[in-house]
This record gives sequence, C-alpha cells and structure tokens, in this order.
Amino acid sequence: MQIDTHQKPLSAPLKLSFDYTRSVGPTLSQFFTALRERRIVGVRGSDGRVYVPPAEFDPVTYERLTEIVPVASVGTVLSWTWQPEPLQGQPLDRPFAWALIKLDGADVPLLHAIDAGSSDAISTGARVHAHWVDEPAGAITDIAYFALGDEAEAASETTDDREPVTVQVTPSSIEIQHTASLPETAFLRALEEGKLLGARTGADGKVYFPPKEADPATGLELDNFIELPDKGTVTTFAIINIPFAGQRIKPPYVAAYVLLDGADIAFLHLIQEIDATEVRMGMRVEAVWKPREEWGLGIDNIEYFKPTGEPDAEYDTYKHHL
Repeated sequence: MQIDTHQKPLSAPLKLSFDYTRSVGPTLSQFFTALRERRIVGVRGSDGRVYVPPAEFDPVTYERLTEIVPVASVGTVLSWTWQPEPLQGQPLDRPFAWALIKLDGADVPLLHAIDAGSSDAISTGARVHAHWVDEPAGAITDIAYFALGDEAEAASETTDDREPVTVQVTPSSIEIQHTASLPETAFLRALEEGKLLGARTGADGKVYFPPKEADPATGLELDNFIELPDKGTVTTFAIINIPFAGQRIKPPYVAAYVLLDGADIAFLHLIQEIDATEVRMGMRVEAVWKPREEWGLGIDNIEYFKPTGEPDAEYDTYKHHL
C-alpha cells in the first residue's frame, strides 16, 4: 500500500503536564516551614557563608549542613533582567523583573521576581522586600514577589500548629505545537477510518506499528504501508495495582504489549473483560473499538483489547518480539 506524499501533515498543540512530588529532607523542610510562617532562613557553611535557599551539603567540604540561620526578608538587588511579556505560570501577569537578591544576613543571592512597575524603576543596588501571599502553604511561591523599599512586611502573629513541611508537589508542564511526520499522519488518518496501518521497507522488512520514518535497524525508509488486523498476541504485560493522579480505570488492571498479527513490533494497550490474574503471555486478543461517532485521530479509538477465546499462541511465534 502506498500513501499520498502530497497530503498535508497533521499538526496540533500538545501539552504534557504532571505533578512532581519529592521529599524535601530535614534541611529544606525547615526552609519551607519557615516560609509558611512568613520567615526566611538559610544555612551556614564551613566557610561562614550563609546560603539562601539552604544548601543541604557544604560546597567546600561536602559535609551535611545543619546550622539554620534566620535572615531578613529585605535585601539588595545584585543583578536583574526585565520580563516585558510574562508567560503563563510565571509569578506575575504584568511586566516584572527577574532578579538576584542578596537578603540581609545572607551571602548567596536568591532568584525571585520583583514587581517594579516599569524597568525604569529598578536598578542594581535597589533595596527590596518580600511581599507574601495571603495564605502561605510552605513553598517558595509563598513569597508572591519582592517590592521596592526596605521596610519589611509584618510577620504572622498567629502560631502555625501544622506539621512541618516534608513533601513538595510542583506542577510541571510544557506545551508545544506537534507536527506529525508523513508516516505518522498516514497512521493517524487511518485510525480515523478504523484501520491499523503499519509500515516496512520493501517487501520483506520488519513491519513497524505504529510506522516510523525509517527502519531503526537499517536506516532505510519505511516505504511499504500495510493494513493490519485488529487481532494479536499478548507478549508481556503488567498488572497495575497502585492508584495515581489522573487514572481513568480503577486498579487492578492490565497494561500489555500486543503484537498484532503481521507486525514485528508490539505496542502498549489495555486488556479488559478478563480478570487481571488470568492475563498471560501468548494470550490471543482482539480490539474493542469505541462507537464510530467517537473516533478521532488517536489509538484510543480502540478502547481496549479483550480475549478472543482462541488457544494461546506458541512461545516460539512471539519470542523474538518481546
């Protein structure tokens, strides 16, 4: 099968996002807990310098640092750059400055945002103070931004009885404009028609599903497109027992590599309509498609795979495709 090389490639925005969760450890725990109380602390190194944010290990001796030192929420701008058009997710939705600020009592500057109004209002050597959010939560964003002037804002008068901050959850995301290659465009358009399209080099090359630009083993163009059936064999699989954010299926469930009949590369999909403990290597499966009116340009047109009821495939038929 040949594809139309003159067709316009598909292009669409692609946003990848996840919450990065980490344990902060004993030193940074004190830093973030202090921020929640509208205070700033650093740590003293072996050479006497105070690091803000705190370093966990001494850059000179490499020993663990433990001496927590309070510093002021007021400081001096060492250097800065102007952000005329703020991006989504940045501290302010109006023009602002990114600056290295050496807080009084610290020896190492802190990177943060300054709300200066205009680039003419800020300069190296300017004095600034931290402006706090209304409800600090124990993160660097508890400092909403720094403002011009060296009069510190009042600290919280109430006692925070919450447990110390031990875990940080940081949302991360990136958005790009993805333009599909010619083989990818052909693959996606075929899915929209309920077809599974693989590709190989010539008449006897390995059949890749989904198709790539070239055979990774030979570097030769995959120029022969083949429509594959929606039946195949489970090669390897995993039982998902742990819940996670954004999960659409209640555990336990199975994610398996399915080798479509006629393909040489297995792809990952869900196995359902069978108890997770009964899924096995060699099990024959077939696609369960969503209703036709729900099809789009994606492999999720196939909702999942289910057992066909056929005898399991012999290991020798898929052992080279694991």
